[in-house]
Amino acid sequence: FQRDSATCHTSCETMAILHETFPGLVSSRLGDQNWPPKWCDLTPLDFFLWGFLKLKVYVNKPTTTQALKEEIRCCITEIQPQLCQTVIENFVKRTQMCQQNRGGHLPDVLFHT
Repeated sequence: FQRDSATCHTSCETMAILHETFPGLVSSRLGDQNWPPKWCDLTPLDFFLWGFLKLKVYVNKPTTTQALKEEIRCCITEIQPQLCQTVIENFVKRTQMCQQNRGGHLPDVLFHT
C-alpha cells in the first residue's frame, strides 16, 4: 500500500488499519518501507492528472460544487488515449531513472518534458 503525504493518512488509527490490512507492505515514513525520494514525482496522478485537470476545469470557472463535479467529469472524458500513452511512457522513464540513481537526485529536465 502506498499513500500520499496527507496527515490524515498517518494518524495512529489509519496506520494501524494499514499495517493490519497490508502487513509489511506500507510505504510511509511510519511504515514498513521507506518512503522513496521524489515519490510524488513518480505517480501519474501527481505529476500529470491533478495539474492537467486544474488547468482545464477552472477555465470555465465553475461556481457550484455540482458544476465543478460536472466539469471534472467532462474534462476526464476528453483525455485522449495518445495522451495516456505519453503519460505512461513518462512514468516508465521516471521509474527507470529513479532505479538507475538508486533513489538519489533525478535530473530536473525529466520533470519538464
